This record gives sequence, structure tokens and C-alpha cells, in this order.
Amino acid sequence: MLTVDFSRFPLAPGDRVLDLGCGAGRHAFECYRRGAQVVALDQNGEEIREVAKWFAAMKEAGEAPAGATATAMEGDALALPFPDDSFDVVIISEVMEHIPDDKGVLAEMVRVLRPGGRIAVTVPRYGPEKVCWALSDAYHEVEGGHIRIYRADELLEKMREAGLRPYGTHHAHALHSPYWWLKCAFGVDKDGDKAPLPVRAYHKLLVWDIMKKPLATRVAERALNPIVGKSFVAYATKPHTPREDQA
Repeated sequence: MLTVDFSRFPLAPGDRVLDLGCGAGRHAFECYRRGAQVVALDQNGEEIREVAKWFAAMKEAGEAPAGATATAMEGDALALPFPDDSFDVVIISEVMEHIPDDKGVLAEMVRVLRPGGRIAVTVPRYGPEKVCWALSDAYHEVEGGHIRIYRADELLEKMREAGLRPYGTHHAHALHSPYWWLKCAFGVDKDGDKAPLPVRAYHKLLVWDIMKKPLATRVAERALNPIVGKSFVAYATKPHTPREDQA
């Protein structure tokens, strides 16, 4: 389930991509399939080991084209272990709402992104996220949980202050908002067989939708995304400096 829309965020074979705070690796895997040279970085060592296993399995299965590379590594988003201008593309999806120093993370992403490079930032959308916070303290008052709710204009302004030039936005995953509202209402710590029937039933619907991609739910989600899309997605470029433009 991708949050970044690659039709709005073009990726070319050979692009150097950093998936920052990659989690389980969904965007890193898609970039690898598209022929990129991918670095998936996260502070969670257990998840990074799983991502590395999936990269190896994808390579063995021939899912990535020739020339594509993939590396999974542990790292700190506030002190990235890369030189300036190392990447053509940076993706940070559903991460910044967890980090106290979000301006510091943006500064590091801009540092390692080459001039002319592209960045995609996704965060929980203000409205649906506000409902989750109202329904459940446990949803956000946990170690490593969400510490802020972004308004779209606030995030875009922080991106501009970091030196980025936003060029597009949209919302995603409208069908997931009701699921999280149900989770918050019935208890976010109740998973699997312990989850109440409404939560389990809606989860089955989401899994079915992800696997089958039926036209009806695709059309419904596109129609509902502007209203209750769970994620806000912003795309930006790092401008060239005047000296670079003259060169």
C-alpha cells in the first residue's frame, strides 16, 4: 500500500533514493522494482533486518531490473551518514509526526538531496488525525507515538523554510480513516483475534481491497480522499543555487 503517488513523483532507473524512516519498506521496495539505487534507513534494527531479507528475496526472484541496487541500514534521521548532495530522491512517509525536531530532519534531508532533486513527505492528515486523538489517548500518548498533528499549510511552510520548493499535494487512504477511528474507539491495543468484531471486519475489508484492488473501492477512495484521506502528501524540489544555474 503506497502513500506516495509515483505518477506525480517521477522516478527514473538509476535514481539514487533514500527512504528515510522506511519502516517495513513499502516505498523502498517499489523504488527498487522501478530500477533505482535504494537506501532504506530506519532506527529500528529489527525492521531493517526484515527489509534486508526482502531486498534479497526480490533480487533472487528477479523483481528488480538490472542496475538496481538496494541497501538496508540503521541510522539516525537527525545525523544521516551521507555526504551532501548524495541522493536524487528522498522519501519520508509517516515519520515526521514522531520526531520532536522535525525542522532538524528536514534540514538533514535537504542537505543530502542534490540540487534539482525531489522529495516526498507524507504525514497523517489534520482532520482524521484529530478524530483519532479525541477518541483515544493511547493512540498518541505512547513512547515513539505521534507527538503533533500537522496542518497542511504548516508542513508546507516548514518545507519552504528548509529551502524546498513544494510543487504538489494530495490526500491518500480515505478507506483507512474509519478503520483507525474504530481502533481508537474500541482500543488501539486490541489486535488480531483480541480486536472487537467491527475492527476485525473492517480490517478484512482493507486486506481484501489491497489484494484485489476492485474498481468500486478504487473509485470510492479517489472520491473520498479529498474529504477524509488519512494521509497528506506533499512533493517538493530542492532548487539550484544561482551560482549552479550560471555554471
